[in-house]
Amino acid sequence: MCGIAGAIWWNPALVVSAEILQRMTDSLRHRGPDAGGAWFQSPPDVSALTCTAPAVALGHRRLSIIDVSGSPQPLGNEDGSVQISFNGEIYNYRELRSQLQQQGHQFRTDGDTEVIVHLYEQYGLDFVQHLRGMFALAIWDGRQQQLVLARDRLGKKPLFYFQQDQRLLFASELKALLQVPGVPRQLSHSAVLQFLTLQYVPHPDCILQGFRKLPPASLGVLKDGRWTVQGYWSPPFDQPSLQRRTVQDWQEELRAELTDAVRLRLRSDVPLGAFLSGGIDSTIICGLMQSLLQQPVQTFSIGFPVRSFDEREFAAEAATFLGTQHHEDVVTPDALQILPSLIWHYDEPFGDSSAIPTMYLSAMTRRHVTVALTGDGGDELFCGYERYRAARAAAVMDWIPRMLRQLLAAVAARVPASIEQRSFRRRLKRLLEVLGQDPERRYLNWITIFDAARLQWLAGPSLQPLLLQEDPARCISDAWHRFPQRDFITRTNAVDLQTYLPCDILTKVDLASMAASLECRCPFLDHRVVELAARMPIEVKQTLQQSKLVLKETFRDLLPERIRTRGKMGFGVPIDHWFRAELQPLLRDVLLSSRCLSRGLLNPAAVQTLVDEHCSGRVNHSYRLWNLLCLELWQRLYLDNAPPLAAPATIA
Repeated sequence: MCGIAGAIWWNPALVVSAEILQRMTDSLRHRGPDAGGAWFQSPPDVSALTCTAPAVALGHRRLSIIDVSGSPQPLGNEDGSVQISFNGEIYNYRELRSQLQQQGHQFRTDGDTEVIVHLYEQYGLDFVQHLRGMFALAIWDGRQQQLVLARDRLGKKPLFYFQQDQRLLFASELKALLQVPGVPRQLSHSAVLQFLTLQYVPHPDCILQGFRKLPPASLGVLKDGRWTVQGYWSPPFDQPSLQRRTVQDWQEELRAELTDAVRLRLRSDVPLGAFLSGGIDSTIICGLMQSLLQQPVQTFSIGFPVRSFDEREFAAEAATFLGTQHHEDVVTPDALQILPSLIWHYDEPFGDSSAIPTMYLSAMTRRHVTVALTGDGGDELFCGYERYRAARAAAVMDWIPRMLRQLLAAVAARVPASIEQRSFRRRLKRLLEVLGQDPERRYLNWITIFDAARLQWLAGPSLQPLLLQEDPARCISDAWHRFPQRDFITRTNAVDLQTYLPCDILTKVDLASMAASLECRCPFLDHRVVELAARMPIEVKQTLQQSKLVLKETFRDLLPERIRTRGKMGFGVPIDHWFRAELQPLLRDVLLSSRCLSRGLLNPAAVQTLVDEHCSGRVNHSYRLWNLLCLELWQRLYLDNAPPLAAPATIA
């Protein structure tokens, strides 16, 4: 796993020197602590720079996984006319290498990077169709005089860019772009509204004006001074299986595809293990790993002193059942200690508090192995979240006359909510409150941190005008309508797969693991597994009573009965308790400070109400307050200070 950075320019005044490129890659050292490299192309006479003869710089930081002593980057073809800086893993590189050799290509290394170079030579922009893996990459083609940026199908690896009239900058992380002198740092108010709504800034937008994120499954091409972005794949939810297939047919194909996905992800020249929470998804992945390896798999989990957030009991049961070599640790998350590191590593405001335990788990795992397989993607593909069952339950209740449903919703809205985040009473209230709404609006209310009404109340003078012009949840609305022929729950899966998964879950795991220089691999997100799941009928995956039916039945032999039948717990920390105890002083000092409230983004009275209601125990606003805290701390680090050049001390 690695970090990439680079630039292309045709104005001598916008040069990216070796010193600047070094600063860019130095800021990515955590992504690749093992080695670094740089490559430049500049015309002999800088005054001759043009759109068709630009200057190019490619930088790289390497975490060595495959061909550890070889494959230095940036890496070129035989005559140096094609150069690549690559972050990721191509799991089918051996098969691709064999095919390319039969087509006459010669190799100097044993890694996957050179395979991509020759694939590009052979197939041009269609090279991405042959890749089975995770990646963010930059290719400079000197023959065609074009720069190609590409991102993997599901968006596991990040790629930011900043385009000016006569220069394009790109990097794995936003902080690397901020090392370039003269690059502006101006807050995007539109992105702030999206963050407050969703707890992340969705692609292609960025928290800073002028900066963008290349969307998953996209190619960006710069040629003759013209920049274009085009998609090359989408999950085939619009192609449901029309064949008459039995449940057993689906199970057999799923078993074969997921087993093959795990097999490919066991390719590594460094120690390898897996996250094991004791949930359905991670237990299946660990079970398949153990069936494919001769030695016990090293598995890792962490626990917390608060029992409702501690899954160690289930992880240990799964490890014993599967015969893995299990490692566990109990941590008392110190938010005061980890917050500076979290804010620095995440580049943009990021409101998913499960980033905290993910950083602790990654740090613990990295002490033993360099690569870890995870169960990410199983919930989105196979209906694992409780909100999918809630959506089905609400749909069943749609037979009730709308007026009566609206009355039930009005009554539920007046009932005080439980302050316990995971209580049944709280979940029931959230279900009943939205009964009077149409299905799409219901689901949107369940997944937003600040819904439209609360956002109107919270927004300060800088944000209020935008509320009349923009829909902060437009990425969700757009995704709803891409597969109108499918059932509502399947469309919901498709929405989450295109928004929540890449922008929240995969961002969280990538940045937390890279902070510890750990590579995470996600077999469920092999694109062949995704394509299979997208074509499945909803009845194979979910009923009103059960979720993940096809997973539980297909891999019954790998799941202890208690784990197979347990409900979903989630991976979080008790921030609601923290804000009433040890974090209350920080919360008040930061959010109620004149520094925060004078920015004009927030209504001071609304912020005061949120803090007072939560700290008094009247209402649980923990997720909303965490969002606001992360936003303000991010502004202090990224807007108020000089460009950050070194990470704060990381967790031990």
